[in-house]
Order: sequence, then structure tokens, then C-alpha cells
Amino acid sequence: MGLTGLEIFKQLPKTNCKDCGQPTCLAFAMQLASGKAGLDQCPHVSDAAKEALDSASAPPVALVKIGKGEKELQLGNETVLFRHDKRFEHPTGIAIAVNDNDSEIAFKVGEINKLVFDRVGQIHNVNLVAVVNASGDAAKFAEAAKTVQENTPFPLVLISEDAAAMGAALEVAGANAPLICGANAANLDAMVELAKKYDAPLVIKGAGLDELAALVEKAGYKKVILDSGAREVNKVLADQTQIRRQALKKFRSFGYPTITFADNPDPIQVIVDAGVYIAKYAGIVVLNTADPADILPLITLRLNIYTDPQKPIAVESKLYEIANPGPDDPVFVTTNFSLTYFNVQGDVEAGRFPAYILPVDTDGISVLTGWAAGKFTPEKITEMLNTSGITDKVSHRKVIIPGGVAVLSGKLQELSGWEVLVGPRDSAGIPSFYKQRWGK
Repeated sequence: MGLTGLEIFKQLPKTNCKDCGQPTCLAFAMQLASGKAGLDQCPHVSDAAKEALDSASAPPVALVKIGKGEKELQLGNETVLFRHDKRFEHPTGIAIAVNDNDSEIAFKVGEINKLVFDRVGQIHNVNLVAVVNASGDAAKFAEAAKTVQENTPFPLVLISEDAAAMGAALEVAGANAPLICGANAANLDAMVELAKKYDAPLVIKGAGLDELAALVEKAGYKKVILDSGAREVNKVLADQTQIRRQALKKFRSFGYPTITFADNPDPIQVIVDAGVYIAKYAGIVVLNTADPADILPLITLRLNIYTDPQKPIAVESKLYEIANPGPDDPVFVTTNFSLTYFNVQGDVEAGRFPAYILPVDTDGISVLTGWAAGKFTPEKITEMLNTSGITDKVSHRKVIIPGGVAVLSGKLQELSGWEVLVGPRDSAGIPSFYKQRWGK
């Protein structure tokens, strides 16, 4: 939040009633300041205080939503310039463009729909399909918007600076809150009216930052995406950085997410440019390519940048079956830190034998760190053995633990009743361990 705990405390009723779940109003104020609680948890705060706190504590970058339903894209709510200061809230939306004069729109949209990637156990994809009024024809633009909408679950970006063409496209796609991309100094009033009519987010484009700020203020609309007008990568980078810095200083005209266009004719440079925009604050990056080889590096970069640095990537803590194991196959225990789990899984698969893997919930930290932190314990492993369903899957009662925590074996065997085998310290030793200690 934008206020300190003490500044928030001054606005609270100071009754220490505990209705918010905290022991004192000061404790609640500190939770609010750190973003771990919401003002609606206090039933006694006055309307005047609520208005003051809501205004002062609003994120520097407003939340803007594109589309509706399961694939709705949320942007904004950003509060920091550098990820390590806290975290970035909403990953950059990746949009793939199709032109309305393309003869194979449905086919290209189908290729966009296939851009789905499994990365460290998480499913990632692109977020938007951008329909470009390249023909300049309103009817063709509307028909293209209809075709795209019928063939993809992703929200649309409608790109045209012709208000009449935009109106025609919105007649067929406006109900799903697409992003209207086309307001500028010449058509601002008409585009704002369309945005209000369909309650849709609007891109406002300026010829530089000064004009952009003036246009946003003149529009008086709150569902805004910013386009500085720059297209050269160095200028885009400078504008993106300046917009974020000014937003954090509460310059309200720049307090919105941004959109960038990676359209360099060099197919390699365009991906490099897109990576720069993802790294430096772009809310949306629009690309023309739907080649998986181009999109996967950007998806990976986005994942790395927008992962919460205070929250490791973790897999679900449940029973995993590798290569259709049966009742006589081994059971490996590890933690739910993604890197640890996928190392174990990969080395089991490399050994070409079936097995069960039980990743214990350690809040996403590794084996030795989890043990040192008291999160990878005999008690937690026993609970996992008892609740995961593994007892119904195997006829034996043998469990293999990582060699680095051999110290847990005695207590674990006592608590669980399972025979505990100490595996290799490194998962790369799993195939040879299997042949020597378990091979049939």
C-alpha cells in the first residue's frame, strides 16, 4: 500500500475489537500496509476513513481487465520498480496479431490456440489475439473480428484508428470487453465514447509522453492502456521506464498498464525486442509471429521475471506415478520444490523403470533447506505416506528418502512403520541405486 502502518492506524477506529482477526488496530494497520489484509476486514471503519484510505492506498498502476470469463487478462496493480523490492503482480500479456485481409484467419488463430507450453509443471500460453484493420475496410474488419472471436477463447485486441471501423467490429465483439486499440489526438472523443458504450478498456496513443499525458487527462476514462507512440526499441525502453517511474510517484496520467509492439522486420531481433519490453514493464507485447520457437523463449523469460521472488515455484504435493508403476515398484520421497521434483522425475525416467514419487509440501523449498527449516520432517513424510493413497498402490512398505537427509531414517521408520531405505545424495544416482537395491 502507499501508506505506512502508522498513517493507516490514524484512520482506524482504534477500538482493538479484534473483529478483523488481528489483536489490535495497530497490528491490523501493519497488515494493511504490507498488503496482507484488506480494509473490508474492518467492519467499524468510517466511510470518510475508507474513502481516504482507498484513495491513498490505491496501487500506483491501476488494475485493468481485458475480456471476460476464464481467459480474462488482468494487468496493472504494480507497486514497485524492481521485482526484488516486492514482486510484480501481473505478467505481461502476449498478443499475436492477425490482419483482417488475411485469407486464412481461422487457420492462423488455430495455430495461436496451440501455443500452450508445460514449463516446470505449469501450463503457460499466449493471452490475446490482436485483429489489425490492415485493409482499412470497416466491413472486413468486423468480419475478421467475428471470425477470430468464434475460433479462440482468448480476448481480442481490436487495432484500428478509424472510429467507424472500430464501431463495426465492436458490434460483433464488444460484448466480450475486447481491448480497443486506436485512440489518439485526432479520434479521442469518438474512441472514448465507444469504450464507454461497451465498457471496454481503451489504448490511448500519444506522440511522445507529454501528449500521452495530456490525452489521458482529457479522456477522463479509467480503463486505459498507455501507448507512448515509440516503436524503436531504445525509445520504447526509455518510455516504458519513465512511465513506470512517474506512476510510482503517483503521476495519475501514467498510472495505467502499457502496450508495446514488437514489429522489427528481422525475425530474430523482433524476439529480442519483445524480451526487452517484457523485462521492462510492458503490460502487453504484440507480435506477428505464431511460431512456437519464437514464443517459448518469451514465455520462459516472462515466467522468470514474474515469479514471486519470495515464493519458490512448487508442484502440487500429491502422489505421482512414473511409467505406470505396479504394486512392487519403489516409492521415492522428495520435496515439492519444482526443480527438485523434476530432477527426481527425470532421473527415474532416465533409469527406464516405473516408480512412485511423493513430493512432500515444504512450501516449495529443496530437500536440505526443507530439513533445516523443519519443513521436511519424519512427521510430514509420515503424514504424506498415510494420506496420499500410496498404501493402496503398493504391496510392500518400503520408502526411499534422499541420501542428504539420512538422519531422518530412524524416526521416520518408527513413526510410519515403513522400512526406510536411504537413497543417493544426488538424484542422478537413482538409476544405479535402483539396479543395486531394487532391480528385479
